[in-house]
Amino acid sequence: MAVLTADYAAELACLLNGNREPPIIVSGAEGYRRVAALAEVDLVVSAIVGAAGLLPTVAAIEAGKKIALANKETLVIGGELVTALAAERQVEILPVDSEHSAIFQALQGNHRQSLRRILLTASGGPFFRLESRELAQVTPAAALKHPNWSMGAKVTIDSATLMNKGLEVIEAHWLFGVPVEQVSVHIHPESIVHSMVEYVDGSVIAQLGLPDMKTPIAYALSHPERLPLAAPALDLLQLGRLSFYPPDPAKFPCLRLALEACAVGGTMPAVLNAANEQAVAAFLGEQLEFPGIPRVVERVMEKHQVRKADRLEHILEADRWAREQARRLIDNGFAPAPASGSKSSGNAEATDG
Repeated sequence: MAVLTADYAAELACLLNGNREPPIIVSGAEGYRRVAALAEVDLVVSAIVGAAGLLPTVAAIEAGKKIALANKETLVIGGELVTALAAERQVEILPVDSEHSAIFQALQGNHRQSLRRILLTASGGPFFRLESRELAQVTPAAALKHPNWSMGAKVTIDSATLMNKGLEVIEAHWLFGVPVEQVSVHIHPESIVHSMVEYVDGSVIAQLGLPDMKTPIAYALSHPERLPLAAPALDLLQLGRLSFYPPDPAKFPCLRLALEACAVGGTMPAVLNAANEQAVAAFLGEQLEFPGIPRVVERVMEKHQVRKADRLEHILEADRWAREQARRLIDNGFAPAPASGSKSSGNAEATDG
């Protein structure tokens, strides 16, 4: 088994010392790579949050393992390298994100050349109804209260800024081999339609379900079969309506930044992601106000000299550089910290579109 640090490995080894056959415990990036490439493993679920998921996923692909991909950053920062390596090793990558699982399911049985658009849905996060001027008063506690999904802190903040949807556009670009211009984002507050595919004849195929990650996880693990799940049925009659809205790029610039990074290509998506990870951490640590997240990301992107992302060392160097630049901006007060005792709007948890 693998844990984050050598200290955790030592602590766990002490706890398991009385076991008749204690497991081998490894740690850190090298430990994750070893576990991902174990000979006994057929399928690797890549679910580490952030850029840290890239190296173990690459190790699993190099070892010929089937991948169930929940770590979108693997394709965001290393899409060119990862997809080329997967094709070379004939490794199947199955999406675990609910949106990409929906797209994957909607594409089944159809020719890719018949695809017109991917319609990627987004809940809009907890601040969909707030005015731009109110976002400076948002607190980490309010941003962590997602209206529909229960997720980790970093992903939840990304959902609130719409960066998560931007990262998912880049992921869809690599996962399904479509130009970013063929991916359209629709705000869908009910989170029932997990995404849609539009074909050249005007037909739109959607995958619907209650907001529960059990379904896409189970489908990735059991594909091409479906596992019976003890989940509540979707009652459209009780739901009453499904609503859709365009995203507001002025209020949520992170989505625009992600689309720009994808259009530029090379190491720019790695820089986008790394700067965002640092900015989100600073916001959660109350060192940065909510609108400061996109401001830091944009400034780091402006300073970056793009390189090709076909080599792992180029990607890792861009990631390291962007983190350093973002941290320096935050420490130097480029984007201010929230005012002491600031309050989020009472409307911050609006869930209906």
